[in-house]
Amino acid sequence: MGLVDFLENMLSCKWKELGLECTGCGLQRSVIHLLRGEFGEAFSVYPAVYTLILMFAFLGIHLRFNLAKGAQILKWLFVLNIAIIVVHYILKFI
Repeated sequence: MGLVDFLENMLSCKWKELGLECTGCGLQRSVIHLLRGEFGEAFSVYPAVYTLILMFAFLGIHLRFNLAKGAQILKWLFVLNIAIIVVHYILKFI
């Protein structure tokens, strides 16, 4: 059983079972699309996937090398991700 199979068979979202959308809806499907090489589909399912990857990669670099302005950059990456997630969430209902 590969990683994609594991992700596809994980527990279902409790919010979805209730018929509700949450701000994280689509993240797991987006990661599955990335692992399959379906980069456009990954973005269309969850637009923040690439900026989240960038943020966590930068976090790892900052933790390893203690960059001078790393915390400030991480703060702005966090704000960017929240903005993308909230806008995407609102657009789902329009």
